[in-house]
Order: sequence, then C-alpha cells, then structure tokens
Amino acid sequence: MSSLDEFFRTQQKHIDEIGWSITAVLPAPGETDTPFAYTVGLTEHNLPELVIAGLDPLIAQALLNDLARRVHDRAERLTHGQRVTDLLAGYAAVIIEGPATEALHPGAAYARYGADGVRLQQIVWPDKHGRFPWDDGYAYPSQVQPLLGHP
Repeated sequence: MSSLDEFFRTQQKHIDEIGWSITAVLPAPGETDTPFAYTVGLTEHNLPELVIAGLDPLIAQALLNDLARRVHDRAERLTHGQRVTDLLAGYAAVIIEGPATEALHPGAAYARYGADGVRLQQIVWPDKHGRFPWDDGYAYPSQVQPLLGHP
C-alpha cells in the first residue's frame, strides 16, 4: 500500500470515528510558505470545512478540533464575520468564508469531495493587540496569515 493510500485510509478512519480529520500542510525546509491546517470530513455532514493558517500545527489542530466539535457534535453554525470569543484565551477570533487560494488549498478535501463540493470557513486570529490582518497596524506581514476573504 502506498503512503498516499495509507494517508487516506487513516483519514477515513478518523472521519468514521470522530466525524472529521485534521490535515496539516507544512512548508518544506527552506520554503517560505505559511503552514496551515484544515478539517476533512465535515463536508459529509453538509458543513463547511474549517481552515486556520500561520500557527504551530498542534495549536491549529486543537483550535480546529474545538470548533469542529461545536459544529459537528452540537450543531452550532458559524457565519461569515462572526466573532468567536471563547476559542482563544483573552482574544476573539473571526470566521470568514471564501474560496480556496493558492496559499490555502485544501487538497485532501478536494481529492475526497471535489473542489465544487467543498465550502470553507477560516478561523482568523488577531495579533497581541487584538488587531486582525485587515486592520491598520496588524503586527504581522500578510503572508503569515493568508486569508480566504475579508469580513
């Protein structure tokens, strides 16, 4: 069995047992691409897949699992522009919707469901002053947290 077959088999096991799986995309050594992570499996429940960029993969996984649990297990719905005040300690996150970009491309979800079958919602995190990438004075360069859109 190829490593790609094993990847999709493990992913399916997570989807069957939990309802979703998390896929992290990390830049190769020497590349400057932004790391990001996203869910795969929420599409099967007619829900948008969730994506987050620019964070350590373990932190991204924890945040994605938290919100995926809310939408999958508790039927909470996230909307474009919604502020989520109980996800990040001391800060609000914002949900934005939009199409995949070159920087945020959910390849495993597209391979499983097709590009037309996947909707995306991004969890956008603020800098330490509570500013977001679309705010003046945001502390990080735009490539740190590429966006699917704006609220």
